[in-house]
Amino acid sequence: MNYQEALTWIHSRLKFGIKPGIQRMAWMLDQLGNPQEHIPAIHVVGTNGKGSVVNNLQHIFTAAGYHVGTFTSPYIVDFRERISLDGQLMPKEDLVTCVELVKPVVEALPAELEVATEFETISLMMFLYFGRLHSVDLAVIEAGMGGRDDSTNLFKALAVVCPSIGLDHQAILGRTHAQIAQNKAGVLKKGESLVMAVQQEEARQAFLEKAQKVGSPVYQWQKDFSLMTSENEKSLVFRNKETSLSDIELAMPGQHQVSNAALAIETALLLKKSYPKLTDRAIRQGLATARWQGRTELLRPNLMIDGAHNKESIQALVDLLKEGYGDKTIHILFAAIDTKPVTSMLKKLAEVGQVMVTTFPYHNSLALSDYPQGYEQAPDFKTWLDQVYEPDSGDFYLITGSLYFISQVRKELLKNSPQ
Repeated sequence: MNYQEALTWIHSRLKFGIKPGIQRMAWMLDQLGNPQEHIPAIHVVGTNGKGSVVNNLQHIFTAAGYHVGTFTSPYIVDFRERISLDGQLMPKEDLVTCVELVKPVVEALPAELEVATEFETISLMMFLYFGRLHSVDLAVIEAGMGGRDDSTNLFKALAVVCPSIGLDHQAILGRTHAQIAQNKAGVLKKGESLVMAVQQEEARQAFLEKAQKVGSPVYQWQKDFSLMTSENEKSLVFRNKETSLSDIELAMPGQHQVSNAALAIETALLLKKSYPKLTDRAIRQGLATARWQGRTELLRPNLMIDGAHNKESIQALVDLLKEGYGDKTIHILFAAIDTKPVTSMLKKLAEVGQVMVTTFPYHNSLALSDYPQGYEQAPDFKTWLDQVYEPDSGDFYLITGSLYFISQVRKELLKNSPQ
């Protein structure tokens, strides 16, 4: 089997959709000797900010000299971003080896358990890779859309981190903040530390109740730890009950990234006894270099792409634009998939710029005819991109919406403007 054949086989599982539940994963992992039991790992759950927290933690522990594996989704440029080592893509030959080992197990699932999905298959590969084929000092594992019934929920975590809870994937996770939080808090196991920045009160209470039930110590943003602007307003200062850390600078812009960084710092400090090479310098260095493809990413001084794919992430993006680019004329290109609250998202974006909607090649991308009226339409997003290549434009350009859309846009932009 070569790399392309392995990738094709993985993607062939997409047709089996989404199936919440961990029974299939438990059976498959057992067939492989339960490699997840040998991985020291942090579990990151929630709605928005998961990827940024994973990215921050990876950069911090890599800067400290540790070998760090990460599991994230979706990918922006290359599928192998999903299973990475120290921020580098999983080698192609390793991916092929993983597929050759998991394929017989995946295809041997008993009929009563039904067939494995793509996400379950990739999760299985990740556990096998970090637990048996390529041991790491630490893995940082991002859950999929849920928690209790998520394919990643089969290991004992060193800590569970939750940056936020929003109303997303409601058809599967629940209609309210409380129901969604109960699902995501379902990853908590006896004694696991919980580090969270959940602001919505019903969701926060759901996590606190679960933590009390399983005996998990809780560390809350703005209660037990903080990250504030320093007196000279040139950097940030982190404080918790035991320590203070100054001169922190973030590679990622936006107020929402402050809480994501604070979560990473608090989690890292909680694990310091087990990771003695972790220093204040490593924390500073990690956060100062923790850029994240497709998330508030400036490809040029006047061009940003951001996978803001729900109401909460759109609000964070709008706040960033008001704060940093309020003096500019902002042109926005937006595309979403058909499960999102598009009307409210577009209304919010229209507060800061001229919004144009488009569509893109993906199985459930929103068709132009399904967008609300009142917005200009771009039948081909590649044509809209022509204006951003003009070097002398003083305007600001933002491309946002589905991460699947951002993935396609980023490839196109870099192809035409590789510098």
